[in-house]
Amino acid sequence: MAGRRKKKGAAKGQDPKLLRRLLRAKDRMDAASDEAWPVARLADISGVSKTHFAKSFKAAFGLPPHRYLLTRRLERATALLRDTNIPIIDIAFQTGWDSLGTFGRTFRDVLSASPSELRAKEKSVPRQAEKVPPCFVSAARRPHLKTAVSEKRRRERGSKDRTGKTEVP
Repeated sequence: MAGRRKKKGAAKGQDPKLLRRLLRAKDRMDAASDEAWPVARLADISGVSKTHFAKSFKAAFGLPPHRYLLTRRLERATALLRDTNIPIIDIAFQTGWDSLGTFGRTFRDVLSASPSELRAKEKSVPRQAEKVPPCFVSAARRPHLKTAVSEKRRRERGSKDRTGKTEVP
């Protein structure tokens, strides 16, 4: 152990070569977030097994690959709703959703507003963001998905246990 040192920038002691390969997969997701990105495809890009990729990605970036992709899709959809007049159904398909219903439900669950509500709110507020660099605006508006959407939905609605009683988180 005396001869081995943790290199700066390595997430939780991960190999820097592995981190570069994980970044390659992350960059591909960023460039084409509207595409399907199953873990097997991402693992192939990174040159590791599916299990190793999923664990390493979460350790490096703090989110599982699926949740990371979900954040990117929601960010892109939010920007399109704010900056364009494209119909919501077209935005849903352009950002990688297979159905308008899934898009709307997930959007509402994560951002606490439907796509049309968010668009109306954004259009009613005068724009001052042009003075702020876009990367800061994007980071400030990024959805924080520390828990799965289904888990968040279950906690908000209260779930019934096996006896039929409502559990409160």
